[in-house]
Amino acid sequence: FANDPVEYACTLSGKKAMDVAKRYDSGYLVIGADTIVVLDGKILGKPEDKEDAFRMLKSLQGKWHEVITGVTVIDAGDKRAESDYEKTRVKMRSLSDDMIKAYINTGEPMDKAGSYGIQRFGALLVERIEGCYFNVVGLPLVKLSFMLEKFGYTILS
Repeated sequence: FANDPVEYACTLSGKKAMDVAKRYDSGYLVIGADTIVVLDGKILGKPEDKEDAFRMLKSLQGKWHEVITGVTVIDAGDKRAESDYEKTRVKMRSLSDDMIKAYINTGEPMDKAGSYGIQRFGALLVERIEGCYFNVVGLPLVKLSFMLEKFGYTILS
């Protein structure tokens, strides 16, 4: 899967959703999602430690990269599954080593793909995005609403 980041993200979201769906009977929809960061074709997962976070942020700084979230919805009753994805381009601003270290010291990067999150202090690292903001947060809400409609659920009804 490492050669196809979209397939990788969708497979992970499907595994997460199925792991939960197999514990329930009909009447439940299960949503699984997995977000990855891709730089020059290479998947950046969650950092192993502060040094790994520094390395990732240093590689992303000043560059465009992609954030891909795979989303899977499963009907727990009949196990019908739908998977899709959202892709957003993100440009990280140029960062000094001190700024990267200060961000790492907030603790924010340690559980985030690519070692950053856009919704808190990480917003200061992002210069520009093209596409869905909520995808970068980790759950592309418009994409999810379209997927839920396939299962007969309309969010704004």
